[in-house]
Amino acid sequence: MIMLTLDPKTLTPVQIQGYLQGAIGPRPIAFASTVDAQGNPNLSPFSFFNIFSANPPILVFSPARRVRDNTIKHTLINCQETREVVINVVNYAMVQQMSLSSTEYPDGVNEFIKAGFTAVPSHVVKPYRVQESPVQLECKVNEIIALGTEGGAGNLILCEVVKIHINEAVLDAKGTIDPQAIDLVARLGGNWYSRANAGLFEVEKPLATLGIGVDAIPSFVRESAVFDGNDLGKLGNVEALPTEAEIAIFVKENLPVKAALSSADEEQVHLKAKAFLDAGAVDAAWKTLLAPRVH
Repeated sequence: MIMLTLDPKTLTPVQIQGYLQGAIGPRPIAFASTVDAQGNPNLSPFSFFNIFSANPPILVFSPARRVRDNTIKHTLINCQETREVVINVVNYAMVQQMSLSSTEYPDGVNEFIKAGFTAVPSHVVKPYRVQESPVQLECKVNEIIALGTEGGAGNLILCEVVKIHINEAVLDAKGTIDPQAIDLVARLGGNWYSRANAGLFEVEKPLATLGIGVDAIPSFVRESAVFDGNDLGKLGNVEALPTEAEIAIFVKENLPVKAALSSADEEQVHLKAKAFLDAGAVDAAWKTLLAPRVH
């Protein structure tokens, strides 16, 4: 066996992070909902996360300092200010929207709205819960431990669970959580995720530029019965919509799309767009959806 042996002191933080995230996984995802001192909501996922005690019930997650500029995330600031957080678990049905929420939108942007999630009031803490999450854990922040001051340094947030909400659809006949029904996902390195009951899959990372968000998707698409939350997450993770000229060229060169358009059946058009989304062709899906509005 040939081993690659590395000294962390000779590597950049980006390199270290890449090796560690590739080696240590799959990692559960803490979809953390917080509010700032003025009550403005924030929603962001973290894969440096796990359960560390049942009595008392303690969860720990770690918002790391950004490697590129050593700044800290809103989640950390909010936890420092309010000492409250809701940890929402992530299943496959919401993974694309969850990924979209990790886009670094500017201050004042509500990630619940951008990612298309439903904010519901908590019982004990001020941060909202994510209705789409199968398990939502209201927590009080007991302690925050800074692990360093440079880019890439973590900040351990020790949370005590004070209220548990479970969607009864994920419970079995005994009242325990069914791993097949809850359909959890976890993070690995790069674009890779693991679906607990199905295996590996990829989610395209949010753009370096800002995605338009689910809230910018036209209502005729957003409200269509053809598309689920993952579809909307993919559609919202584009920087801009295609132009009329680009759509016209696409339709001219794509006979199946032209046939769907000629049928004047909106559901057929949406099903064709859905097929493109399932194949990872988001640009083609958008052109298909917008073509009836152009022609």
